[in-house]
Amino acid sequence: MKLIHRLLFAAVAGACTCAAHAAQDVVREQQGNRVSENIPAIPPALLEQLNRYQNTRGAAVSGWTQDGCLLVSTRFAETSQAHRVCEPLGMREQITFYDEPISQTAVAPAASGRDGFVFARDVGGNEFQQLYWYDLKTRGATLLTDGKRSKNDSATFSHDGKLLAYSSTARNGTDTDVWVRDLATGQARPVVTEGGSWEALDFSPDGKQLLVFKGVSAAEAYPGIVDLATGKLRMFPVDGGKAAFGPFKFAPDGKAVYFVSDEPIDGKPSEFLVLRYHDPASGTLKALSADIPWDVTDLEISGDGKHLAFATNEDGIARLHVLALPSHAPVALPELPIGLIGGLRFSPDGKRLAVSLNTATSPTDAYVIDLPDGGAVAKLTRWTRSEVGGLDTARFVAPTLVRFPTFDSVVDGGSDKGRRTIPAFYYRPAKAAAGAKVPVIVNIHGGPESQALPSFSPSIQFLVNELGVAVLVPNVRGSSGYGKTYLTLDNAEKREDSVKDIGALLDWIGQQPELDARRVGVTGGSYGGYMTLASLVHYSDRIRAGIDLVGISDFVTFLNNTESYRRDLRRVEYGDERVPEMRATFERISPLKNAGKIRSPLFVAQGKNDPRVPYTEAEQIAKAVRGNGQPVWFLMFDDEGHGFKKKSNSDYYTAASVLFWQRHLLDKQE
Repeated sequence: MKLIHRLLFAAVAGACTCAAHAAQDVVREQQGNRVSENIPAIPPALLEQLNRYQNTRGAAVSGWTQDGCLLVSTRFAETSQAHRVCEPLGMREQITFYDEPISQTAVAPAASGRDGFVFARDVGGNEFQQLYWYDLKTRGATLLTDGKRSKNDSATFSHDGKLLAYSSTARNGTDTDVWVRDLATGQARPVVTEGGSWEALDFSPDGKQLLVFKGVSAAEAYPGIVDLATGKLRMFPVDGGKAAFGPFKFAPDGKAVYFVSDEPIDGKPSEFLVLRYHDPASGTLKALSADIPWDVTDLEISGDGKHLAFATNEDGIARLHVLALPSHAPVALPELPIGLIGGLRFSPDGKRLAVSLNTATSPTDAYVIDLPDGGAVAKLTRWTRSEVGGLDTARFVAPTLVRFPTFDSVVDGGSDKGRRTIPAFYYRPAKAAAGAKVPVIVNIHGGPESQALPSFSPSIQFLVNELGVAVLVPNVRGSSGYGKTYLTLDNAEKREDSVKDIGALLDWIGQQPELDARRVGVTGGSYGGYMTLASLVHYSDRIRAGIDLVGISDFVTFLNNTESYRRDLRRVEYGDERVPEMRATFERISPLKNAGKIRSPLFVAQGKNDPRVPYTEAEQIAKAVRGNGQPVWFLMFDDEGHGFKKKSNSDYYTAASVLFWQRHLLDKQE
């Protein structure tokens, strides 16, 4: 039964009685876990039109079981769960059945004699994940962590499967320590309690040492090694004093290491994350991917020590590489679909490599590469074929990569290299009428250190194919994937420079003959939500409407209210609100402090249990903008966190978003 509250809000600025400050009726409805304000009923015809797009799904590789089956994550009901596939395109057998999605699956190594896996699960999206052991023989799950208000993740097995390392906030709720659990006795103990945010990376082959690192920001981390017998932590020197680090693993001999970092190479600065090999005993240090001017994003070593696989992100497109060990000779690979690669997992015998592949026109699926001995070319086999709601995939639109000039220039070594350009993925409707201008939606990623990639999105495909809307997905300054300099261009007091990039994109849209600069919408989640609000503050005269999903509306209230284990990490990126100069910057640029400038219809959506961007950020901006004489829709789910992971919730949000665009971007009132 619906609970409807009618609240009257009157916004008054001095003695002004203009329409922009007229009182608005706010209708709050609560139905189950869904709270909404001023969202009209979703037309049945729209729900039917969306249905097939909302019934696409993917299957991502989680690992190999002892019997040679693949463990994959996919959704057949409300949430993503673990499934097992035992042959190419075979039946997907569901293993876990929870109301909440499971994640971070780590399968016990072959040498352990254990047949099962560890997974993480939270409640209602609160991100206080607990770790569980799932036994494939008994089909039972056992809680491994404290079950309290602690965040536990990054589970890593020792090579013999006797020990499990993981990160946890259990000690004080603020610092993320590294813990090790003896799986035979059940005894768990913290092995790194230095303060800050730490993560376990890899056990030595003999299980006596553990590689760890302290993360400070996307551009700064500090690796080290723990002697598990003595508890002694020894930090590694960082070339250049400060660097970003990715995966870090022991070589099969246990003496050397493979790692990813952007430290200088031969004394010269490195813009990108490079795969390196270091043998301290011999002093050998090799940069194995130095000839690839892009980031290395993933690294995996086979259990038999014969192969190393890594992936690179080359202008948003993933490339897979496999090296023979110890020679580092490249292995000839079959041609892979152009798209995104993840989930690198070697089979227990080391002869097969499973990968997750995703393209702009097909959801994530599991593939397996057979790695023959000798110089033969490896063989690629598809193991899952995920559903696309019965849609004709030939109609799906792949984006083109465009670059638009922005307001500043690239300066290198004191010399001006010309105007800076910003990359964006451009989805153009295939059936646009000749000579007609199409409306545009700008979709801004979060992070802010994330990177928008040309992955499969049923929502984008619906907008392009069914509504005839062009979609632009930019990687404004501050995005990862384009080098360390680009990553830091929006830090602290330079925050609004990324908003200026959106202004430059609006200029570019106005120069394209096929795009309608009078009908532009903007949307984004998390930091992208802030960018949406900030763009509306600066460009409401050029943006017809905006949708803010779990976005930051005020940096001071955000930093004060985000969970304590995240606060210092976010201060490094955004700035420290305790510093008067930075606080003054926040007061100047926060959308909440400039809410009166937002003169476009706004839709604000949020999860009540969000530990990153608290729900109060959404409530306060919706309330503040309501006095501006434009419609404000508000949506919140009591059983969600930082985004919507339950299918029914996600489906409703998507339908409401489409209705919002129809009403306020496409001018369709019925």
